[in-house]
Amino acid sequence: MTDKFLPFALPDIGEEEIHEVVDALRSGWVTTGPKTKQFEADFAEFLGGGVEAIAVNSATAGLHLALEAVGIKAGDEVIVPTYTFTSTAEVVRYLGADPVFVDVDPVTFNIDPAAIRAAITPKTRAIMPVHFAGLACDMDAILAVAREHDLRVIEDAAHALPTTYKGTTIGKLGSDVTVFSFYANKTMTTGEGGMVVSANPDIIKRCKVMRLHGISRDAFDRYVSKTPAWFYEVIEPGFKYNMPDIAAAMGIHQLKKIRRFHEQREAMAKRYDAELADLPLILPARPTHAGDLHAWHLYPVRLKPEAGIGRNEFIQAMADKGIGCSVHFIPLHLHPVWRDGYQLKPEQFPVAQAAFEAEVTIPLYTKMSDADQTRVIAAIREILGA
Repeated sequence: MTDKFLPFALPDIGEEEIHEVVDALRSGWVTTGPKTKQFEADFAEFLGGGVEAIAVNSATAGLHLALEAVGIKAGDEVIVPTYTFTSTAEVVRYLGADPVFVDVDPVTFNIDPAAIRAAITPKTRAIMPVHFAGLACDMDAILAVAREHDLRVIEDAAHALPTTYKGTTIGKLGSDVTVFSFYANKTMTTGEGGMVVSANPDIIKRCKVMRLHGISRDAFDRYVSKTPAWFYEVIEPGFKYNMPDIAAAMGIHQLKKIRRFHEQREAMAKRYDAELADLPLILPARPTHAGDLHAWHLYPVRLKPEAGIGRNEFIQAMADKGIGCSVHFIPLHLHPVWRDGYQLKPEQFPVAQAAFEAEVTIPLYTKMSDADQTRVIAAIREILGA
């Protein structure tokens, strides 16, 4: 036991980010301005071009914009996995539409394409796959279902940078929109923030307008104009979802480090795989397709029955040793707002329910030292009697 508590996650912020934020503060541009523009351009280039990227103040905001831009409206249905964070479903309700909850694959915890197909009704308008923990969904199967039924696909890629699927980076797979998260515990961070990515210029145009109050022109362009440019029109009741330059300043340098961050996460995941392999645990799935990247946003394990300890007791035992763990996720069908509002029962989602009851997410982040990881491994082995 050490006095130092090892948290579940920590952001990895260096002097480059700090200097860029200071530069933003000194420039006078603290809201959306030149650094946000640069971050958007850099992000689109990182994905490989052919798409446009729009920075927003959260991935939740981005998902809302994406659904609105593809025309989701009251009375529509959007298929979502139950094994996700509540934002995936709540944005559907923002538009008066209904989320339709489906189960997940027992190996990957990603949305089950067969469950998607079974849930389609005449009201279905879109599918929202979530790339759980940083592992790509079966996008060929999902896109095939979408084409067959003329459905839109909005990828919740909050965990999935720089994930690839069959060699292609998430964000370039041919779905209508992809939304990334830069929350504090993600593979890169802007503190709070997200990015909406699409190759469809109409979707991009709509998201730009709705991102900032439904104003018909870019506020940044108005403010940097050398001639009077005070006139604008509000053409829709939009939202306040823009990313400020202070956040984008962090993102510029976090993005430059994402490859190194990923190498570190991959190395830590491989070490966990090797040193936990003999324990009564189900370790995370790896990519199905050779050479593909798992982002390793999370390292979720499941306790086998023979572990001799329940999930809650395991987490407490780790906390007693000064190590933070988490659970990903409490499925949506267990939360009162969704459970009661849609009359959901655990037996409708046997895979997600079983996963939840056994799952623990152990620490994996780039500020962890080798000694920190050794400590986590030793604690797990001691608790499980190995």
